[in-house]
Amino acid sequence: MIVDEEPEKPRQKVGLPMWMATFADLMALLLCFFVLLLSFSEMDAMKFKRLAGSMAQAFGVQVEEPFDDVPKGTSIIAQEFSPGRPEPTPINEIFQSTDDIPQMSLEVYCAEQFDIQQGDPDYIDAREQLKHRLEELVESTRQDARALAAKLQPQIAAGQIEIETRGRQIIIRIREQGSFASASADLARDYFGVMEEIRAVLMLQPGRIQVQGHTDSLPISSERFRSNWDLSSARAVSVAHELMRGGYLDERRFQVAGFADTRPLAPNDTAANRARNRRVEVVIQQGLGDELEEHETEMLESEGPDIMRELDLEPDYLFDLEAEEIF
Repeated sequence: MIVDEEPEKPRQKVGLPMWMATFADLMALLLCFFVLLLSFSEMDAMKFKRLAGSMAQAFGVQVEEPFDDVPKGTSIIAQEFSPGRPEPTPINEIFQSTDDIPQMSLEVYCAEQFDIQQGDPDYIDAREQLKHRLEELVESTRQDARALAAKLQPQIAAGQIEIETRGRQIIIRIREQGSFASASADLARDYFGVMEEIRAVLMLQPGRIQVQGHTDSLPISSERFRSNWDLSSARAVSVAHELMRGGYLDERRFQVAGFADTRPLAPNDTAANRARNRRVEVVIQQGLGDELEEHETEMLESEGPDIMRELDLEPDYLFDLEAEEIF
């Protein structure tokens, strides 16, 4: 019996074909080539930003971010226009309304006091004389301030003090240039000599003396000082005690006040402005009563508000200093 043998099948090769090795080597070389090209290239950042901005405008928002508030619409006015800075507008015009009551009119009052009528040449002349007299007193105060500035010139040149005038008041400003340590009311020893010079000047200058303490707007709360009011008052008291040392100045001439940050010289928006606002001011109040005659005082009582406003002699003039009055 003859048995037919099955034909032998060809053997299959195990593994990947040989060409795959060549292809993989080629792809690896191409990858390295493009990586080298990318490393040698330079990117224009501004051009990329412009291109990215154009793409963002063309396709809109590409990334979603969570928001706590509901998205609101934007206004083209708010984007393109900035609001103006609000500033108070001073009004220099003075409006006066009077009632036609003969017994209360200024004419009858002046006729009783000066035996002249408002509108008469004598009345106008008396008013001008009073105004001229007040102008002379204000100029006398400025001359006194110049004399004080000459005596305290070394301290002024060192930036330790400033001298200013406003009306019938002379202001000796003790600057923050190391006079007090931060959050402290103890006067530095370097300023004891400055206090001696100021004391010597005040001994020769008549008038009431008011010592005013001022701080910046940064809040303070410590074991010793509860607020800026407490700190400003304590600094004013320290300066007043130093000026009264030795008994050379009458203590009845002194007044002490603390204003915290309510009377700044400059906005509290920078460190330099805050340092300027931290100060102690010694104010010499010369007044008007002892310098005027009796009839001038009586006319000042009736016409005083208008005349004193013209000469900037309002009670609150201390805290609105003019640049031309700085020595």
